[in-house]
Parts: sequence; C-alpha cells; structure tokens
Amino acid sequence: MPKNSGKQRGPGPRASSTPPALRVSNGGVARPHRIPGPEKGGWRAGDSPVFDVLVLGAGAAGLTCAAEAGRRGLSVLLLERGPRPGRKLAVSGGGKANFSNRSVTPGDYLCPRDPMFCRPALEALPPEAVVRRIRARHLPMEERDHGRLFLTVPARRLAVALEEDCAAASCRLACGTDVRAVHREADGFAVEAVDSATGGSHIWRGRALVLALGSPAWPQIGASLAGWRVAASLGHRVAPARPALVPLCLPEDSGLHGLSGISLPCRVTLPDTVAGCARTFEDDLLFTHTGLSGPLALTASLFWREGEPLELDLLPGRDTEALLDASGSRTARGILRELLPQRLLDAVLPAGLARRKAAELSRAARREIASAIHSLNVTPAGTEGLDKAEACAGGVDTAEVDPRTMESRLVPGLFLIGELLDVTGRLGGYNLHWAWASGTAAGRAVLAGAQPLTGCKRASPRRAR
Repeated sequence: MPKNSGKQRGPGPRASSTPPALRVSNGGVARPHRIPGPEKGGWRAGDSPVFDVLVLGAGAAGLTCAAEAGRRGLSVLLLERGPRPGRKLAVSGGGKANFSNRSVTPGDYLCPRDPMFCRPALEALPPEAVVRRIRARHLPMEERDHGRLFLTVPARRLAVALEEDCAAASCRLACGTDVRAVHREADGFAVEAVDSATGGSHIWRGRALVLALGSPAWPQIGASLAGWRVAASLGHRVAPARPALVPLCLPEDSGLHGLSGISLPCRVTLPDTVAGCARTFEDDLLFTHTGLSGPLALTASLFWREGEPLELDLLPGRDTEALLDASGSRTARGILRELLPQRLLDAVLPAGLARRKAAELSRAARREIASAIHSLNVTPAGTEGLDKAEACAGGVDTAEVDPRTMESRLVPGLFLIGELLDVTGRLGGYNLHWAWASGTAAGRAVLAGAQPLTGCKRASPRRAR
C-alpha cells in the first residue's frame, strides 16, 4: 500500500512530542495510535473529540478507506469491535490472502439491483494497481490457477501493512469498541459505543461516517449483522443474508453419497436468475461426506437458488461418445475408468449399460452414457450455512448508493463499503478486490472539497446511555 507523502495530522485528545497517530511497538512497527477508554485515562465522558471521518470496522475495506482519507489530511478514527484489526483478512485464502485476480470485471460479481454497479470502482482500481500496492510493501506474491493472486507469506503481514498505512496517514484506532447505535446530527454523526473489556460507554462524533462492518459470514471470527442493523437504522433497505461461497449439501437419498474424498476438475452450469442467463464455471470439485465442496462448488453456491439443479460435466472438453466409438471391445466402465475414479463411475453410469461392451451399445445408449458424464443433474438440498460460508450475499441495496463514491443517496456524509453492500464476488480474490476498490473510492470521496479539521473540536457534553 502506498506510503504517505503528505504532512501528518494528529487530532488526538492528548498532546505529545511524537506524531500522536503513531505508536511504535517493540518490533519497531508503526501502528495507528490506539485510543484507551475512559477508565485508562484516554478521554473523559462528555469530552470527546470530533473527527473528520469515523470508520466503523477495521477490516480490509475499512483500513483501506481510512488510509486514503488520512492521506488527504482528514482526521480519521477507526472503531473496531475485535481485539485487533484485519482479523478476517489474516486468515483469508488459507492464511495466504487471495488478495485479487489477474482479471476482474463486473461479471465476476453478483449484484442483484444493478449488475454494473461495481464498474466505476473496479475501473478506478484495476488488478495491476493492487499488485503495485502489494509490491510496494515488499510482500512476495504468486499467481495460481485461474489468475488467482496470493501472498507467499502469512496474510497477517498484509493486515499489518494496512495498519502501517493508517499509521502513516495519522489515523486513530479504537479496538474492543462495540457500536450500539448511530445517530445523525446537524453537523455529522454520533456513534454510541461500549468498551468490550470494561463496559464503559462513550459517544464518538464525526463529520462523515463510513460503514465497513462487513457481513454476517464467518461468525467464528467475529462477523455479525451489526453493520446491516446500523444501515437499516439510517433508512437503508437491506436484503436478507444468504450464505455464499459455501459447501453444498446433497439430499440424503442422493446416489453421490459415499464419494467423499474424490476430487476432479469439472464444469458446472446453472441458471443465473439475476442476469437472466446460464452461468458456467470450470474448477476443481470435491465430494465430501455431506455433499459438494472445493472451488467449483463454492463458486456455484453464490448463484445457486434453493430447488434449482446444477448440471455437472465430469469430463469437460472430452468427447465420451467418440471414446466409446473407438473402443468397441471394451466396456463403457472400463474405458472411462482410465479418466475417472471407479467409485464415481459406479455412482453415475446407467447400471444396465456400464458393463456392456461399447460395440453392443446402440447410438441412443452411447448418448445416455455421455449424458451421465457431461450433463449430470444434481439438485442440492441446501448449504452448510453462514458458519461455513466465506462470504454472504445480501446487504445494503446498491440502488441507494452512488457507485462512484460509495456515498449514500439517502444520507449525505454516509458511506457504505465492502461486504456491507449487496455485492458478492465469486471465489478467486474478487471479494478482497472489492474491499480495496470500494474502500479506495470512499476514502478518496469522503468530505471532498471540505476543509479538514486542524484540531479536535470538542463535542457538547453527552453521555452514552
């Protein structure tokens, strides 16, 4: 991420000879200044500073937005519910952060209200720009199949780099801060929050507010519906949560049970009710004891709707009929066993045809075998739920958000970014790329043209209830 080239501003409650937004750990790493609660002398009840920008949520999108705004000279405070920022980022991509993809287009996202909503933000931050940011931080990376871009070092390093960006931009950070309510005021916003450790209450104030609280997917690391509740309280429509990028469960009577552990490259086709067309993807499919997983199943889950069938092609790019025509003395099962696991063949091939010699099969029978391989219809019973989901479809209606700036069309000064919006990318680095793109767009647009505060204005005395 780019380093700050401008003058640092520190609007903190305390004066210090060191830049107040910087804290240097024993390892010499600059981090955003962490504001202690009232019990530790950080501020007095009713004596809170007013910041230019309050960012709720210190994940990938929130940290990116805060750093962008801070580099413009705005005073920024990040409020994070967890004990440290970037928790989900630190474990993403199997701990290696699939941070983007070589090719990113609006077609890689599910955005029910407007499929082109993502375009302005994606065009403003293409993949090569994200790669430059990664390299500027000296984070080694690699490209894997399907253009997926990963770090080759722990993802925690990227979370730390984002913290350093915020530090260089003089941002403030308050971890362990549980947001309870947000109120509009004449000159901005007031955020009621509680210190998770002490139970102490406080109200933070800002001229602009950015909601980056994420989605309820992956609650084990602290995800919740908090952001959706706040957005709804400010008047925004919120689509219900639906697990995405999640394993699919098969019905109990499915003939594909017993295939656990089988993995193979495969193609899936399924209807996209939003775009009004079929979607086709190729990737690795994994059979599990409950159903389907692996990259292909997770991608399919984003577009799948309950009751709809998936069409699986177990040998994409191969002509099964031609294989049978060329091997008349062998059985269909014997021919295909060279290409597919025997357990899988026994589960999908028509029982009365699998052990017959190819020369004995009629043209209709050969087509039936080919259809079992290339057009296998599977109707999932459901998904494994939000606990196992890497992302979540649903969120704030994008019709109520400016796609160029991420500013609310309903509430001036309110910005909504990242997973909070009803924008969900398919597997392959697309959701982290959306975090960078939407966070950058908001960080560059927030309080555009306004004069930054040169110090902390003092809010009128008020206690959080």
